Amino acid sequence: MRNLFITSQTVVGCFAACLLLSSCFKDEPLNAECDITEASVHVSDTETMFFNASDTLVKVLYSENSIRFNVRRHADLTALAPTFRITPGASISPASGSVHDFSQGPVTYLVTSEDKKWSRRYEVAFIPVEHTVADTLHYDFEHFDLDASGKYYTWSQLRSDGTLDPCWDSGNSGFSISLSSAKPDEYPTVSDPNGFVGSCVRLTTRDTGPFGRMAGKRIAAGNLFLGSFDVRLALKRDSTLKATRFGKPFAQRPLKMTGYYQYTPGDRYQDADGNYVANRTDSAAIYAVLFRNHDADGNALVLYGDNVQTSPQIVAIAKVRDIQTTSSWTPFEVMFDYRSPFDETLSEAYGYSLTVVFSSSHDGDLFEGAIGSTLLVDQVSIICSKTE
Repeated sequence: MRNLFITSQTVVGCFAACLLLSSCFKDEPLNAECDITEASVHVSDTETMFFNASDTLVKVLYSENSIRFNVRRHADLTALAPTFRITPGASISPASGSVHDFSQGPVTYLVTSEDKKWSRRYEVAFIPVEHTVADTLHYDFEHFDLDASGKYYTWSQLRSDGTLDPCWDSGNSGFSISLSSAKPDEYPTVSDPNGFVGSCVRLTTRDTGPFGRMAGKRIAAGNLFLGSFDVRLALKRDSTLKATRFGKPFAQRPLKMTGYYQYTPGDRYQDADGNYVANRTDSAAIYAVLFRNHDADGNALVLYGDNVQTSPQIVAIAKVRDIQTTSSWTPFEVMFDYRSPFDETLSEAYGYSLTVVFSSSHDGDLFEGAIGSTLLVDQVSIICSKTE
């Protein structure tokens, strides 16, 4: 199972309508976009400031307004000059390559379109990263909000310094295009106040409406994962599975994953053509993947919807294989199955990434499942080997 993430694939046929929803999209090529697509910084001693040479370059997704460079704890941030690749014809202020003191916090950049009608603000920050010393990482899903448009839920994780890390993503941004009339609680992935403790995440497989049926993408599985979702890439017919970019840098050796869930499959399972399949019941997905985040040539990488469980970069997987139908909070505990040895030196350089994935329909990436299938997840923990 490649599993998930499908929501915005439903609207390939209505791409033009999607563009109208954003002030930074254009009617005429080259004159109305105002996006940063790439940020980089040059320093004289890369190893002193960064964990990997590739950390000096950040690819910026369309949905992102914050640009973060991860740096070593004692890096000198007082005089840095990031440079930016922006959409053709646009301008940026402060200027690309200008020197700023980032030790006091992020610097805001304003990108203005060539026709001067549209603009967009970005926060650029350099974040000193400390190695996690706790042997258990908790994901309680208490830190959530609506996106900037107020349409759908997003989640963050509390860092040790008290700041929030927007490390979680979902296909909600795509569903907002396929069914723009939906209210926040009608999206595939929402917050639910009735968690095992406090709030939880509720994932529901939804009907994608007329646009989805027109495009042959009739369902949208509820999903949440550590990583990012590129809604514009999802709109391209030949690259929809590349829209989900799994993984966040991780510097621990995970041993097992635990948590609590409830699951109720929908009444009628349907295939990708919308035909109901007799005697087949929907199933959910809960799993975590640890993988090497650079290839043999030192190039940074993430996993995608088509290789998140099959890539040769994978080091270990923990997967809940028997998710029962239950309306009561049910505990799960699953060990990480290591496919290759864990390298402590690589870990210290943040050479591994971890993703944790939840989906209300196991085969949602194939547009198969049952509308109404609902998975609730709460109090998930990644238990790691103790730091000596």
